[in-house]
Amino acid sequence: MAIIFFALGAIIASFIGVLVVRLNTGQGFFTGRSRCDICNAPLGLSALVPIFSYLAGGGKSRCCGAFISLAAPLTELLLGGVFVLSYLQLGLSVVLFWMLLSLSLLLALVLYDLAHQVLPSMLLVLFVLASAVTGFLSVSSLAAFSCIFLVAFVIGLSLALIHFLSRGRAMGFADAPFVFGLALLVGSAALPGFIFSFWIGAVVGIFILLKRPRGSRIGVEVPFAPFLAAGFLLAYFTQWNPFFFAVVLS
Repeated sequence: MAIIFFALGAIIASFIGVLVVRLNTGQGFFTGRSRCDICNAPLGLSALVPIFSYLAGGGKSRCCGAFISLAAPLTELLLGGVFVLSYLQLGLSVVLFWMLLSLSLLLALVLYDLAHQVLPSMLLVLFVLASAVTGFLSVSSLAAFSCIFLVAFVIGLSLALIHFLSRGRAMGFADAPFVFGLALLVGSAALPGFIFSFWIGAVVGIFILLKRPRGSRIGVEVPFAPFLAAGFLLAYFTQWNPFFFAVVLS
């Protein structure tokens, strides 16, 4: 079953890659041949097998011999692995279906944000709705879900305030509903996930500053959605508690 869910995640990740490239371009998601990013030649079936096509070709395009970006196989590995973790944690259940749907939409949002530094409204609404259903089905009572909803709302409101107080310079407004959906998705791991997100963002931000040419004063815009997703999923799947780490370190 783990192998089946890994393969399913890799296949869905491959489709999401196509969706992200074609979204808002007027191209159909289910029609039209996939083409090489370098020479625009149509790709055959042997070039469309997730992960294995990349490995079989040695990381090169079969049509023109150009090197292929690692983004696609890494994305397929990532979603496949997360699907397996979800199956191991939730088992075969209705909640698992909604969790996998939410994770697929989450990947689409993250990839689009990395490519365009914006979160498309259509995907964002679908993600929040799917996460709300997942969160509701994951708890035992309406009262428990109400607590999760309240925490998610407060976290989302905090990012909205950061956006308005910084006049949009610190982060985009779309990060507020995005983190609201993430908090609904992970439930009790929402607060740890929120903290982990800022820790991960801080580490990556320091690395970017160190790699920037010396003396450069040009600002660097970095999408925050990937850090939010990484932090919340880290807290959900590991159940690590940063408050415990703080007590130990003190």
